[in-house]
Amino acid sequence: MTTPHIRPARQEDADALARLDRDTWSPLHAVQPRPQPPYDPFFDSSHRPDDYLVAEADGRPAGYVRLVPPTRLACNAHVRQIQGLAVADWARGRGLARALLRAACEEALRQGATRITLRVLGHNKPARTLYASEGFAVEGVLPGEFFLDGRYVDDVFMGRALV
Repeated sequence: MTTPHIRPARQEDADALARLDRDTWSPLHAVQPRPQPPYDPFFDSSHRPDDYLVAEADGRPAGYVRLVPPTRLACNAHVRQIQGLAVADWARGRGLARALLRAACEEALRQGATRITLRVLGHNKPARTLYASEGFAVEGVLPGEFFLDGRYVDDVFMGRALV
């Protein structure tokens, strides 16, 4: 397997990333209803291109990860949080999600962070397994936090040290 090309997002990625986001929507990881037209812009004042890393495969965006400070508090500035990770169905099985996770950790370190965190739905076993294999540990669980697809689902908080 070749190493995927990971790069910062650019404004011109908006349409491709929005399409990827809609195409990968699943109750396995989404707490919002399936997006319907008219679609909101992918990038806005709270979701800037600078917050995203893009994985390219076959010369086009195949995945992304969103990395942001979890709060605006100065006392929390040493933490970065992954608030979205998606890989196109056509690009799965190439190690893109793992490469995006590793790139997010490297970028968080570059930004001066010493910790990285994320939230994942309890029933998303493939994602939880991937995160655990990259050193993320469960640090908290909100039991039954969401009612999705007719059942209560846990919100699992995971994190790891970067240094």
